[in-house]
Amino acid sequence: MSKIDRRDFLKLIGLGAAASSLPLAFSNRAMASTQMPQGFYDVPMKGTVRLLHITDVHGQLKPVYFREPNVNLGVGDAYGRPPHLVGKKLLTAMGYKPQTPESYAYSYLDFEHSARKYGRTGGYAHVKTLLSRLRKEAGGQQNTLTLDGGDLWQGSGTSLWTRGVDMVEASNLLGLDVMVGHWEFTYREDEVLSNVALFKGDFIGQNVRVKEEALMSDAYATMVERYDGSGLYDEDAGYAFQPYVIKEINGARICIIGQAFPRTGNANPQEFFPDWSFGLREDDMIEMVKEIRAKEKPDAIVLLSHNGMDVDIKMAERVPGLNVVLGGHTHDGMPKPIKVKNVEGNECWVTNAGSNSKYVGVLDFDIQDGKLNGMSYQMLPIITDWLPADKEMKAFIDQMRQTKYDKNIVESRRKDLFYNESRLGKTYEEILGEKLAIADRTLYRRGNFIGTWDQVLCNALRHEHNADVSLSAGVRWGTTTLKGDWITMEDVMAQCSMTYAETYVTEMSGKALHDILEGVADNLFDPDPYLQSGGDMVRVGGLDYAIDPAKSLGSRITKLILDDGTPLDPKKIYKVSGWATVNRTPEGRLMWDVVHDYILAKRDKKEFVLRLPKINNPELIGVLDNPGIADYAGKAS
Repeated sequence: MSKIDRRDFLKLIGLGAAASSLPLAFSNRAMASTQMPQGFYDVPMKGTVRLLHITDVHGQLKPVYFREPNVNLGVGDAYGRPPHLVGKKLLTAMGYKPQTPESYAYSYLDFEHSARKYGRTGGYAHVKTLLSRLRKEAGGQQNTLTLDGGDLWQGSGTSLWTRGVDMVEASNLLGLDVMVGHWEFTYREDEVLSNVALFKGDFIGQNVRVKEEALMSDAYATMVERYDGSGLYDEDAGYAFQPYVIKEINGARICIIGQAFPRTGNANPQEFFPDWSFGLREDDMIEMVKEIRAKEKPDAIVLLSHNGMDVDIKMAERVPGLNVVLGGHTHDGMPKPIKVKNVEGNECWVTNAGSNSKYVGVLDFDIQDGKLNGMSYQMLPIITDWLPADKEMKAFIDQMRQTKYDKNIVESRRKDLFYNESRLGKTYEEILGEKLAIADRTLYRRGNFIGTWDQVLCNALRHEHNADVSLSAGVRWGTTTLKGDWITMEDVMAQCSMTYAETYVTEMSGKALHDILEGVADNLFDPDPYLQSGGDMVRVGGLDYAIDPAKSLGSRITKLILDDGTPLDPKKIYKVSGWATVNRTPEGRLMWDVVHDYILAKRDKKEFVLRLPKINNPELIGVLDNPGIADYAGKAS
């Protein structure tokens, strides 16, 4: 597959000296929000070393809206434990009140009104402004480390079209020191290695290994050599990347261990990473921490993880020697850490810093004479209008979006879908700014079960393939569109941007459909976090069902009824459409084109409003007393 050369891309967007001389069009409009509370972003240093943590940005360089979930059920030991609290219960546990900036940032409560009041969140230019402030409060950048928990290079039109290069360059401007990966591995191996070589920080992962057959392959060795050996850190041990780094910060030795998403090989197509394997590898982690403590003698050990928060909590309990786990993957915005006792009886803090550049976690270590005397943690929501945009970052983003889409951009695994002729010659800004329809309600994705944006995707799949039922993956990335706002192509790409977005239609028995739902439910609600996938329930269009999360595999899913009111027949064959399949390359059009055309076809011809006649909310059984559900739009008992 052809691709943009990295150096050509950098020349194309005019990075470097040109960026600093670009005319800037900064907004001088009044704040959409109420006045920022005094001292809202003041975080005086409480110690000697400061770690700054972001995660799951998913390609979102611009400010966005992002609605937090009203359903985040915990099972087993996670029942009622953060992050499995929503709404008022979450605010109470974290010490916040409703109708505050924190309520807007961390909960779904009164979301539409609060979004109009406080405005968008995140944006890399605003994140950089805050990071600069936090670094200054720490006595300078030399007293800090900035860490990213992965899912950085994927999730937007520009990250897809540049193969993640836009995010790497933006991260270099941000001053990112260390990162781990998950969706990063859904680009081709050579693209990953190229990006790692371009990244000025350290890309780490103790649980990413080179397969034995690849170690013997001249082709793999040649590819690695091309990118300065960035994809083969230790040939004897088989590490694909550095497993950990030691950083000397303000006289202290800080160890950062990397943990990529352990189920990448199951959750994403292996064709993108044929030479690498993944896994939880807890035993290896235990031995590595023991060896690091003995040989490196660090003052603190931090696990930079993309496990998901429940898995992180269990790992923190079982791996002695960790002081903190800075986590990602499950997109949980948790302003206070969970403090757990490990098998040695020592305390470890576990956090998760949300998604979409919406938060920055601030962790201060007080290290004196080689001894860790204390830790302090605070998470700051990025209320965009309360932070001026960093000029250099804004110039980079604006100029990058003026790049023209061309036929060499790889959008698909199939050559006949490499590009869309209608986009040729247009800039990214022009393509993404296309207005498609007005939202008849707030469109969001985040939550254990179907969201309104998910319903749009499911409806589009059924429309495209004339299907009885549609299936859409329960991924947690995707931004929010407010009721009454225009749905743009940027919004669509935020829901669909991936390297395997082909759609399909197939025939499937009612029993097979039921079995799929049961399997996904078990991945989500198995009481053992190590057996969970970390995502949400598959989204289903054209079919209602009931689910009892507390039941066991094979008995959770009941009451399957099609939209026409007929029960799903286990023996009958149905047309089922979907996308983002892991095991094979489908023949259908790319998902964003399917959604784009569906919205244009179904919007009101006069008012341009896209109306959703029905949301396929499943019936939830046995959840009324679960503090991880509130204000559920479907039936719950």
